[in-house]
Amino acid sequence: MPHVVKSDNTREPFNEEKLRSGIQRALEKRPVSTESVEKSIDKIKSGLRATGEREVRSELVGELIMEQLKKLDKVAYIRFASVYRAFEDVKDFGEEIARLGDED
Repeated sequence: MPHVVKSDNTREPFNEEKLRSGIQRALEKRPVSTESVEKSIDKIKSGLRATGEREVRSELVGELIMEQLKKLDKVAYIRFASVYRAFEDVKDFGEEIARLGDED
């Protein structure tokens, strides 16, 4: 697995448990099976490996997570996106929810 370059340019090894924890936090109390979560984690890891790079930006990891959450559960997607994109007010939530509606 490639190393992850964070926004402050520090580097750390890819941490699957950190990935799993973030996804599970977003999915808390949502009706999504463990099997579906594991498949999504595998897809994220495959996406990172497919870059062929030794290092990837944390932004890429975040985007891959959001892509999978959007497929798994839209509420979990909004939860994750609100933290990841640092929503500042209700308007930001509304805009993201509207984008989700436009995609359906």
